[in-house]
Amino acid sequence: MIDALFGSKTRVKLLHLFLNSPGQSFYVREITRKIDEQINSVRRELSNMLEVGVITSDSADNKLYYQVNQRYDYYVPLRAIFGDNVGELATSSLASEPTDEYSMAIRSIPGLRLALIAGVLVRGSTSAVDVLMVGNLSAQKVKAAISVIEKGEGRDINYSVLSYEEFYYRLSVRDRFITEILNGKYVVLADKDNALSQK
Repeated sequence: MIDALFGSKTRVKLLHLFLNSPGQSFYVREITRKIDEQINSVRRELSNMLEVGVITSDSADNKLYYQVNQRYDYYVPLRAIFGDNVGELATSSLASEPTDEYSMAIRSIPGLRLALIAGVLVRGSTSAVDVLMVGNLSAQKVKAAISVIEKGEGRDINYSVLSYEEFYYRLSVRDRFITEILNGKYVVLADKDNALSQK
């Protein structure tokens, strides 16, 4: 029944393969072996999926590799349908307001002075950065907090950490990186020095 809904058995198998392997890339012959389908139908469906934006491609060692596009608008709902570990996605924020779990994970990082979320975590945001954190932060604590969000979202999260001095300097000179985030949609999780109210 799901084959009829999604157009073809090959497409369904491909979606299942990619959505259960985020961050992993495959070349065509490897894909045909894994899903046990004809190479021509695999190539046709890969081309369709590339056009829609569900997957991305990259070449290495004279081979074209394909992987799921974790920043695709419908990545989370598709993963809820095709992912084997659907239970993990139940707490996903689906790019709406941040969950308490995300906020607590980030706010609990010692030394944090400012944090905001954007990108895939905020509906309507086009930022390439999903989490921006400012302060003198332990890399280990940051990774632990980000892993909470990645588990909840079921995808990789792009984050950036700046010292307060660097952030304030970039803010004062209207640095492009900071300006692009602040001119778009974002949600402030912490701002101990009211830096954003002065911008």
